[in-house]
Amino acid sequence: MAELATIARPYAEALYQVAQKADVASWGRQIQALAEVASNADLRQFADSPKISATQVYDVIASAVKMPLDAGVQNFLRTVIENGRLAALPAVAEQFQALANAASGVSDATIYSAFAIEPTQLADVVVSLERRFGRKLTAQVVLEPELIGGIRVVVGDEVLDTSVRARLERMKVALSA
Repeated sequence: MAELATIARPYAEALYQVAQKADVASWGRQIQALAEVASNADLRQFADSPKISATQVYDVIASAVKMPLDAGVQNFLRTVIENGRLAALPAVAEQFQALANAASGVSDATIYSAFAIEPTQLADVVVSLERRFGRKLTAQVVLEPELIGGIRVVVGDEVLDTSVRARLERMKVALSA
């Protein structure tokens, strides 16, 4: 949703500026944990209830996170709750991570694979992908059995698809042309 991204941008930028004075990686983990909790539909329904105070919402979220929150992250969470922007928290986390990655020269890579990839194989794949994309990558593997075999890699808006399914689709197009 474009509107959430627009709402999230100033929050993420302000949060990142403050996090630079502390520990960006730690704040990133905390914000991601908050985003996971805030993405729960039941929690958002609870938070939207007019009978529930902002303090009660904060207490529920803080206890659900199950990790200690820095004072700055606590203040951020209170601000988000008071302004009724809990639904934007996942987008804030995503944009915060993008800012942190841009500052460190790293990009997130999602590797879709039909089968589980062993850690040693993943390290080799990441090295090859870093050469291919020309930048340092942080990889996350997602199982997608529909690929039949091979992998599909998404880095930002770039896609490298070497899956069997993609090859079959290309053959189908070539044969039907």
